[in-house]
Amino acid sequence: MNEMFLLKLGEMVLKGANRRSFEDRLKSNLRRRLAGFGNFHIYLTQSTVYVEPEDDNCDIESAWEACGRVFGVNSMCRCRPCEKNLDAIFEAVRSYLWEDLCAAGSFKVESKRADKAFPLGSIQISQEIGGRIAEAEPALKVDVHHPAYTVYVEIRDHAAYVHGPAQPGAGGLPTGVGGKAALLLSGGIDSPVAGYMIAKRGAELECIHFFSYPYTSELAKQKVLDLAAIIARYCGRMTVDIVSFTQIQEAIRDNCPEEYFTIIMRRFMMRISERIAQDHGALSLVTGESLGQVASQTMQAMAVTGAVVSMPIFQPLIGMDKEEVVTIARKIETLETSILPYEDCCTVFTPKHPKTKPTLEGTLKAESGLDVEQLVNDALSQIEKVTVYPDR
Repeated sequence: MNEMFLLKLGEMVLKGANRRSFEDRLKSNLRRRLAGFGNFHIYLTQSTVYVEPEDDNCDIESAWEACGRVFGVNSMCRCRPCEKNLDAIFEAVRSYLWEDLCAAGSFKVESKRADKAFPLGSIQISQEIGGRIAEAEPALKVDVHHPAYTVYVEIRDHAAYVHGPAQPGAGGLPTGVGGKAALLLSGGIDSPVAGYMIAKRGAELECIHFFSYPYTSELAKQKVLDLAAIIARYCGRMTVDIVSFTQIQEAIRDNCPEEYFTIIMRRFMMRISERIAQDHGALSLVTGESLGQVASQTMQAMAVTGAVVSMPIFQPLIGMDKEEVVTIARKIETLETSILPYEDCCTVFTPKHPKTKPTLEGTLKAESGLDVEQLVNDALSQIEKVTVYPDR
């Protein structure tokens, strides 16, 4: 039998009557994500997803990497299936794990007997296989408390499975079980991380980007599309709606007090994003704001900004500091792209002394010289839609 993967579920096992829908979505997401890497048989039983290559043409390494980015998988291991008898299990250990095992110096065997019809219990299986390993390689030391390497044996319904230590999966809930959300995606560090975090809770993402040509360049736009492709590794294909924002920013510059520029700009972003989100069937907006990080992210400023929409605004980073956000950005591989020196529209016409504690009354007065509805409609009529796929 060939090498295959065992993907263990996390919090999904705590679900009640709707658990089956979560499991079905996870299997569907895995099939779609692995489709480009060959033919895999994917099935789920006993809180474990089995991913089995059906022929020798499968790209095992790429499939393994892709599985590690599918939300809903708590831990994962590569394993060797074999017949459910001690001779076959020990032979699988020798053929599949021996090099790593011998290099470790000390070991133990942990067994799990999910198939209760198997004649030996878990402890007995571990003792039998551990004894055979020690006999075959006397230099290996048995250490049941602090082993350098652990051999795992799982006796399940279809076969026995032998593997080394598991590695963490992406965790969270399968993409799509939490509804659809619209992410306001800039070229900075924060918003891609916010998108990743809300997707980890099962949300399907669509992205909205505000583009101010010629104040921002085509390279800045491509940077955002590249970020979207990295996020898509975790949540799959999505649409990026690119909104031409130049006319609105120039109107704000020409008609509004300078200290209100950023607040009014963000209020326009919210109005437009809500309309786009509704068109996509999204139920919420997602932003990368962190309380107190910049002038537009004070509690007063965020209240005034959010007052123009009725749709919920989710802010996954709201209580995080910058270093925490950077750590996640590095982990999901968005950081290097985010720090490329191509500015986005939020840096256009930045006021020297922004209003940090605006009131709704003062903001309405500051934007009273604008034809808000016309500006919003003009922006919505010029949207460029780009479909983004995982970049690997």
